[in-house]
Amino acid sequence: MDSISDLAFFVQLVKQGSLSALARELGVTPPAISVRLARMETRLGVRLLNRTTRRLSVTQEGELYLSNGTRLLVELEELDRMVSSSRAIPKGLLRVNATFGFGRRHIAPAVSAFARRYAEVDVQLTLTDRSINLADQAYDVGIWFGQLPDSRMVARKIAANRRFLCASPEYLEKAGVPATPRDLQSHQCIVLRENDAAYGTWHLSRGRKQETVKVRGSLSSNDGETALIWALAGHGVLMRSEWDVQAHLRSGALQMVLPDWSLPSADVYAVYGERMNLSAKVSALIDFLADWFAQVADKPPVEGAPLASARGTWD
Repeated sequence: MDSISDLAFFVQLVKQGSLSALARELGVTPPAISVRLARMETRLGVRLLNRTTRRLSVTQEGELYLSNGTRLLVELEELDRMVSSSRAIPKGLLRVNATFGFGRRHIAPAVSAFARRYAEVDVQLTLTDRSINLADQAYDVGIWFGQLPDSRMVARKIAANRRFLCASPEYLEKAGVPATPRDLQSHQCIVLRENDAAYGTWHLSRGRKQETVKVRGSLSSNDGETALIWALAGHGVLMRSEWDVQAHLRSGALQMVLPDWSLPSADVYAVYGERMNLSAKVSALIDFLADWFAQVADKPPVEGAPLASARGTWD
């Protein structure tokens, strides 16, 4: 275990940036830090750090020790967490963030079932018009779609989700059916202003072929359900997630546009800030959501039923 202890010490030393800084952190003298480092280097037979009175620089051997050692420490802590959390009882306040539409239709029912199973957990579900920075708002878990903008966050995929282009039969009869992505430029397109991505730019692919189309329309909104109402009313072509439009596609209220072309996926993730020391309540919710959506996908289709009861919804 001395090797593991030395490894954690070395990682902490590099993070602090100086012997004196780590000494203050640990409540010991700088010479004590220097002696321990020297013992490590003697045991390993290599020099890990070049040090002066003001700064430290990591040697090539030190870089190897640091990079691989950090990974090993992460795996060890994850193993400890897995073992200890198996005995922990989920309890306490759990703050969750999700977007309005998906939160209402799918996360709220899942949380209802979760609360029945875990009576000692108090869930505070906050719905917003877009995914927000969890750390800034002190949320435990966020439900996000598509690629994660912050690589510091940890995410677990809880459901697969595709995006479709669709329009009402009335609109397509009046305006014609687009045959190629470029045809969209001559159509009324309902555009969402949901995030900082390029406004009104749609990316489509078919095999190796890719098309980027700048679309326009007389109606736009930052609310997906509003945009869906407009599409159902025949105002134009809409790009929307499968979870939002599948029931309308089954009923015939909407028809797919350019079905041979694919759009960037919008898979659903449970996002949290720290892999280490993941609390039992957070771990329980994420596992529960993954199982919940897996069961949703296995249910048989019911004509006209909400999306949550349609087989293949999350394929």
